[in-house]
Amino acid sequence: MQTTTISEGHTDLHHLTIDPQHNLKESDKHNEGVETRVGSSASDSGAASVSDMKAQTKRQRLRARVQFATVCGSMYLAGWNDGTTGPLLPRIQKVYDLNFTIVSLIFVFACVGFLSGAFANLYLNGRFGFGKVIVLGSACQVIAYAIEAGALPFPAFVLGYAINGFGMALQDAQSNGYVASLKDNPEVKMGILHAVYGAGALSSPLVATQFAQLPHWSFHYLCSLGVAFINIVSLILSISQSASLRLDNHQEKREQAEKSQFSQILRLREVHLLAFFILIYVGVEVTMGGWMVTYIIDVRGGGSSSGYISSGFFGGLMIGRVGLLWVNKKASLYPLHSMQHISQRSQVGERRVLFIYAILAIGLELVVWLVPSLIGAGVAISIIGVILGPMYPIAMNHTVRILPEWLVTGSIGWIAGFGQAGSALLPFLTGAIASEAGIKSLQPL
Repeated sequence: MQTTTISEGHTDLHHLTIDPQHNLKESDKHNEGVETRVGSSASDSGAASVSDMKAQTKRQRLRARVQFATVCGSMYLAGWNDGTTGPLLPRIQKVYDLNFTIVSLIFVFACVGFLSGAFANLYLNGRFGFGKVIVLGSACQVIAYAIEAGALPFPAFVLGYAINGFGMALQDAQSNGYVASLKDNPEVKMGILHAVYGAGALSSPLVATQFAQLPHWSFHYLCSLGVAFINIVSLILSISQSASLRLDNHQEKREQAEKSQFSQILRLREVHLLAFFILIYVGVEVTMGGWMVTYIIDVRGGGSSSGYISSGFFGGLMIGRVGLLWVNKKASLYPLHSMQHISQRSQVGERRVLFIYAILAIGLELVVWLVPSLIGAGVAISIIGVILGPMYPIAMNHTVRILPEWLVTGSIGWIAGFGQAGSALLPFLTGAIASEAGIKSLQPL
């Protein structure tokens, strides 16, 4: 009995002591199950958020690529426009019965448009933002080509060039400012952007040369109108949601400086030096692509297909802006100091390479001027395009490095717009001088 009692008591005691522990273990298991479910839910939500972030990043990258491609489309249209004038210039001169000075007024009106657009961009960018301004520039080009396609009397025809210049200045400024503000390989993308400009200037003379030989020569501007229409639709679809984008990362500084941004930019000596450099560069580029066709026809005895030489020049420009990217980074000599020895490594710095390109271009210009060979001139002009190609992107990338970030977009807009006036000013001066001295004066200029 006693044993039984003790046994029962032990049994009872055992049950009394184990049950709470058993219940505790069951409770622990339950809690662990709850924690496991909560943990799994948290990990699931964390994994979902990571996947959402990845999907969002992919969408952002895709959107950025589409926007960059659309901006490149604007530069293609700019190149198309600049490549049009050269092959059509002899025909315009003949149709309207104009001398070199009067026909050069198309460049004067374009210059007025470029300068007006450069000034307007400083205000419009801060007031309306990237998306609206670049679409406005494209709309101006649509209107301009509609006017030019009708072959209206010469005063109305050159008015189209003024409207076109205004729109090009806005698009040029916004496109360069957009690419300069990118954080992912802006230097390479700047080269690609201006290579696309070269592609437009390459393809346009191929079409314009054909229309220059047809009775309805002005119908070439209908092709330009089609390209401009595609451009504006692409801009509206891909960049309309960026209408308020100011292309500035330092929002507070931008807001503080927005009212005085115009005066700040105009007080910077570097901005004016770069703008003057771009003015001369673009002027030389467009003068070469525009008047060279007339020079080849009148001086070298080229035929009606001489307009293809303009395509060769702008094709070289396109190749140079991409193909010489590695040369721009690898071509200057600088001393490399190490702990054990001093050596020199061959690199091409961007500033030094500009002088090399300029000297080579001058040498090839002498070949075009002094060697009476039509084929030799065509080849030399194409190589000149390759050499001149990288200069514009180099200048824009240098602007980004030396200026305050909150002034970069406005400064690049002013430099690009003011510099684009060179595409009108220098060709006009060339035409005015050619009226007195003949088109053979092109090469000394």
